Amino acid sequence: MIKIERRMTDKAQKAIESLRQAKLKGSTYNTEEVNAALEEAFHSKCYICENNQATSYQIEHLHPHQGDMELKYDWENLFLACAHCNNTKLGQYDPMIDCTKENVEESIAFRKKGYFGTDEELLFEALNSRTETLNTQSLLQDVYYGSTPQKKGESKILRRFLRKELSEFKEYVREYQEAEGEEKEDLRCELKKQLSDRSPFAAFKRWLIRDNKEAYPELMAYIDK
Repeated sequence: MIKIERRMTDKAQKAIESLRQAKLKGSTYNTEEVNAALEEAFHSKCYICENNQATSYQIEHLHPHQGDMELKYDWENLFLACAHCNNTKLGQYDPMIDCTKENVEESIAFRKKGYFGTDEELLFEALNSRTETLNTQSLLQDVYYGSTPQKKGESKILRRFLRKELSEFKEYVREYQEAEGEEKEDLRCELKKQLSDRSPFAAFKRWLIRDNKEAYPELMAYIDK
């Protein structure tokens, strides 16, 4: 989970108008315009786990609306989530961090320890004791490890996607460390892309660099922006 800027683009404006009309009619908020705008805003990845290869994405309410029409149709309360994360979160973990309004990485550290399956562990370290931080930390733990037999199976697949992405990212970093000249510059451009908001599992990649900032101070510029 990373901070995402919710820009007022043409798609966003169309989504807001679509929601206004839907609210007046009492119809669904799940419109074509809203889906298109959310995919644009969240870079076609789940805002919670940051996976961009899920088979199903859904519209998720950050704050459960529970019949509150303002929250139900509020553009700023609608987020793009994969089915696994949406069905894990449901109406729980409220209040949690709003990643469109604050930098999640300043409140939670994302780390992967160990290698080769059984030794691996994902750590979500709360950097403060705010209720929003602790609820978000609990949600991330449940998302990546599952709370039911079915969810545990889904979490295992999610961790497999994460493992593959981090393995490739680490290889880019190793190659960058050894490269010189034009090759190093090409790899720097690739690492900039890997650390961008669009990149899947960006929070884990960024914390890898943060934890090794003395070795890669120049890459910190792509994170602390």
